[in-house]
Amino acid sequence: MWLLNQFNKEAKDPNGIYAMADGQLIDVSAVGDPMFANKLLGDSVAFRYEGDTATICSPCEGTLSVLFPTGHAFGITRKDGVEVLVHIGINTVEAKGKGFNILHKKQGQNVKAGDPIVEVDLAELRKTYEMNTMLIITNANGKSFTFRQPGFAKCGESVLAQK
Repeated sequence: MWLLNQFNKEAKDPNGIYAMADGQLIDVSAVGDPMFANKLLGDSVAFRYEGDTATICSPCEGTLSVLFPTGHAFGITRKDGVEVLVHIGINTVEAKGKGFNILHKKQGQNVKAGDPIVEVDLAELRKTYEMNTMLIITNANGKSFTFRQPGFAKCGESVLAQK
């Protein structure tokens, strides 16, 4: 509970985009899927999480516009029309939900930055899949975003470069 409270204290800007869990922010070109690595879905960054499990939180405030029943991906639409997609792992749709636990959230529900969305069994899924997690701006809605440089990102810290 402390982590969630800390996240919400730091994530004050309703137009911010934040790290979804503690992990290494990496250049998306390093991931093993060309669709993500070449930013075909939109500008993006990736995260590498350590440990056996991770709770993936909403990176921003908005409506949970997409929540795959498998738990491997979800999308948020902010009030300003910006759309963000979180995709957990490469080809993890093939796991058919095994290793993913959706946390009391439903598609269409409003969420705040830091709301837990999915628990992930990284240890189990790593046996079969590359578990980098991509954060993709699928619709910038006319806005410009620049992600910060790779390095450790604490849950709730902004992943956008300072202006």
